[in-house]
Amino acid sequence: MNGEKTDDMDKESLSEAAEAELAGVPEDMLDDGAEDDETVSDADRVVELEEELAEAKQAVLYAKAEEQNTRRRLEQEKQNASSYAATGFARDILSVADNLERALDAIPDELREDEKFKGLVAGLEATGREIVTIFAKHGIEPVEAIGEELDPNRHQAMVEIPTDDAEPGTIVQQMQRGYVIKDRLLRPALVGVAKKAD
Repeated sequence: MNGEKTDDMDKESLSEAAEAELAGVPEDMLDDGAEDDETVSDADRVVELEEELAEAKQAVLYAKAEEQNTRRRLEQEKQNASSYAATGFARDILSVADNLERALDAIPDELREDEKFKGLVAGLEATGREIVTIFAKHGIEPVEAIGEELDPNRHQAMVEIPTDDAEPGTIVQQMQRGYVIKDRLLRPALVGVAKKAD
């Protein structure tokens, strides 16, 4: 019995001694660490949220850039569509211009001077001028050929003509006029190119 009482007293005195020893220690140092875990997990959560926010900002920037690129592309396509809308019609009307030019070139001088045909010739010439004016209004211009160096992007060589009067590769004859619409080739000029005479 006395032994049990001694053990209880020892435990009591140990407990009192421990309390006395801990009395001078600040309370925040006595926490069991649960709060530290909460602080660490809160800090981790803040980092995660900041990363998610950065990713969301990046995604928004990419979406805005993509939207801007799409808008620019659509505006460019719209501009091209309006600029080159007449391309098909222009190609078709070129043969009319060619035939009119051939008809005017085929009229002999004496017929031009004949009083009966002067009105007809003047009408054909006026029509030719009107076609040229309408072409220019829509950005359709003839391709320069005679005297120019052969350019495969604008000219199509049909024959080589031996001559000493021009440098080899120079265009000396035009069989059919070429045209561009704005900066695009509508039809290449069909040409004869000089080559060295034998």
